[in-house]
Amino acid sequence: MPKMKSNSGAKKRFSLTGTGKVKRKHAFKSHILTKKSTKRKRFLTHTDTVSKVDTKRVKALLAK
Repeated sequence: MPKMKSNSGAKKRFSLTGTGKVKRKHAFKSHILTKKSTKRKRFLTHTDTVSKVDTKRVKALLAK
């Protein structure tokens, strides 16, 4: 049986932690930043984990 291919878009957007959780970046941090407050932009910089509901789906896209 052939290997599972991982989704190219998901490879660029998600990564796994050592414990198997899925890390993601926040949206709305790429452009039109002038109207957003400094605090808002700063908190969008930090990474977050994917919610428990979506973890299984994202791992399937990553072929894990």
